[in-house]
Amino acid sequence: MINITDRKIEDKVPPLLRLAFRPFFLLGSLYSIIAVVVWVYAFTHGQPSALSVPALWWHVHEMFFGFAMAIVVGFLLTAVQNWTGIKGTSNRWLGLLVLLWLLPRLFFWTDTPIWFISIVESLFLAAAAYAIGYRVIKSRKWQNIIFVGFFILAIAANFASYATIKGMPPFPSSAVWQAMIWWFVLLLSVMGARVIPFFTAKRFNFEKAPNLLWLDVFANLPVFLLFILSFFPIASAEISAPLMIVAGVAQLVRMVRWKPHLTLSEPLVWSLHAAYLCIPVGLLVTGISSDPLIDHSMIHLFAIGSVAGLILAMITRVTMGHTGREIYKGPVMWPAFLALFSGALVRSFGVAFFPEHMITLIYVTAILWSISFGLFLIFFAPMLSKARTDGNPG
Repeated sequence: MINITDRKIEDKVPPLLRLAFRPFFLLGSLYSIIAVVVWVYAFTHGQPSALSVPALWWHVHEMFFGFAMAIVVGFLLTAVQNWTGIKGTSNRWLGLLVLLWLLPRLFFWTDTPIWFISIVESLFLAAAAYAIGYRVIKSRKWQNIIFVGFFILAIAANFASYATIKGMPPFPSSAVWQAMIWWFVLLLSVMGARVIPFFTAKRFNFEKAPNLLWLDVFANLPVFLLFILSFFPIASAEISAPLMIVAGVAQLVRMVRWKPHLTLSEPLVWSLHAAYLCIPVGLLVTGISSDPLIDHSMIHLFAIGSVAGLILAMITRVTMGHTGREIYKGPVMWPAFLALFSGALVRSFGVAFFPEHMITLIYVTAILWSISFGLFLIFFAPMLSKARTDGNPG
């Protein structure tokens, strides 16, 4: 049981600051639309004069560390309360964490020194890691300490990302961006194996397939090695392809054991499987292909299909559950899921096979993205900003 010491104090906390999923799901989704629209403008009109960093760098960095990281922090800081039984970050401490996330987003449009922005952003990641680690250690739920490790890697990648602007590391920005793709794929693989088969079996009333350690190793270890190899281009060029194929096959086998074919009647479940499917497909296509354009396009299958797809499915589900509502009796979200996955296919396979229509396809992708997260905001912003319907804290 979560130990709420004083219910009167809890009720005085603004609903938006009662648990981390509330502000981060709301602001992260809103910011994702803003960031995509700004990027499309920059891509078609050139570097915005007010932006203090290169537009391409800003686009990739903000989709990872701005949008996606906000959702990850919101989810993990909410989930760690359930995992450990220790009350989650809320009120002023949560407000401070939100501020640490928000400030770098604003600083990019000012003359704030890059070194200072990097420190503020790393403080945000470090604070999130501390909030998770403190609860895991105190409760001795050691199986969850792995997420602290994820944040340590993210802090290192964050500093490296900023340093590439000045040409300081012995690798380009693209190496950091590729590493962050593998960071998110690995995180989603670990989290997906926990929640997707569980949610599927529970919803459709069958026994969940037991985890196979050897299969998890073949699915995850190559992805971790791909993260490391991102910073060693010579070695990466030689062994990345077989690692992708091994991981892709293992990921696909693991997913088939979760029985995705039974989920077509429930959008909140099939959306999880559709997003996860982008991981093995992206791995296998990239591992087999020798075409640089296809390889580059598959980055967007990972980023839009798997990362954003799982994000949209999970924030929909988590918001319903943690605001006191019945998970499967919420707003109709299948058009949002369908729009996002369509955008992933357009931006990856569409651009790969029809590069002459790249500009048009990028516009289409941006519109589909905005529809997806716009629908989430329309339906769920009121839920995120109001108290739970069942009167419970959180």
